[in-house]
Amino acid sequence: MDAPTAPQLTAFVGYQQVAQGPRDVVLAELRRRQDNPPAVVFDDLSGDRVELEAGTACGDAPPEPHAGASRHARGVGRPRLGVVAREVTLLPRHWEWLSRQPGGASVALRRLVDDARRVYADRDAVRASRESAYRFMSTVASALPGFEEAARALFAGDPARFAEQIHDWPEDVARYARHLSAGSWAAAPEHTA
Repeated sequence: MDAPTAPQLTAFVGYQQVAQGPRDVVLAELRRRQDNPPAVVFDDLSGDRVELEAGTACGDAPPEPHAGASRHARGVGRPRLGVVAREVTLLPRHWEWLSRQPGGASVALRRLVDDARRVYADRDAVRASRESAYRFMSTVASALPGFEEAARALFAGDPARFAEQIHDWPEDVARYARHLSAGSWAAAPEHTA
């Protein structure tokens, strides 16, 4: 399994992109700016807003959990496998079916989830891309003309109408919206009657 990569971030001040790259690069660029306007920073994969702590030096590790938390506390589950116990609410017929499965309920549930992840991977990627683009657009571009129609086109899977609606937006905003929405069109599932 590949090690997780550091998130790539993009910072905007108003409608202008002012920094892009790993956390420490974006943070350094925001600190370097003399005018120091408030920047809005986004995760390039999820479209989520990211809060950067301006008081920490670049490269500093994120703050530790509060002092009372133990680093060695163990929860329920099998820590070497990364298993986390959580509550699942099912109807009695579901529990009965699970109890009859080879390996028990946990093995059956893991298998079902893995199968569903494979079957719905393309659909989930399209949904994630649309949600990512919408999060960015609603934060930065909601006051721009065509925002509502662009959002409708995004969720309708209409790339031509989306491009038309964002065509007159500020260049950096339109480019980043296209970047975040790219997965919305690449693997869009076809609807059959």
